[in-house]
Amino acid sequence: MNNIKCMNKQNKKYINRAIQLAEEGMNANTGGPFGCVIVKDDKIISEGYNCVTSTNDPTAHAEIVAIRKACKNLNSFQLEGCSIYASCEPCPMCLGAIYWARPDKVYFACTKSDAAQIDFDDQFIYDEMKKKYRDRSIKFIKVPSKNALRVFQKWEQKSDKIIY
Repeated sequence: MNNIKCMNKQNKKYINRAIQLAEEGMNANTGGPFGCVIVKDDKIISEGYNCVTSTNDPTAHAEIVAIRKACKNLNSFQLEGCSIYASCEPCPMCLGAIYWARPDKVYFACTKSDAAQIDFDDQFIYDEMKKKYRDRSIKFIKVPSKNALRVFQKWEQKSDKIIY
């Protein structure tokens, strides 16, 4: 019920634009059927659709494309005061990027279950994150390094760092 209350005329316009972008990208064979719009102060500041296969970039999901454009347009690495409208519930990578970008809200149309039904199933990633490094399908190998820790220590002491 809460989801329906959130969908005023403006929100419907933006979610419908995200869906339209998903279809445009799909029809252009740029990647999967996913679109995204980012809005601030009731204005679209960026749009994106999935470009994974057309750019040979596995990170070129609609949300990532739109976040990159929005940050460039705002000259900021954060999206405070913004809302994201996605044609589908964000995958684990996009979810992480969204949290790092810090928008105020995320609206989405299809669910991850809907996406799984058309062979965009991210459950294996959620499952992999729970496993020990040695048990993952891609091996993760810890390489201890005092030099790497030294860089972290320098960061901790850095007086002119930009916190994010």
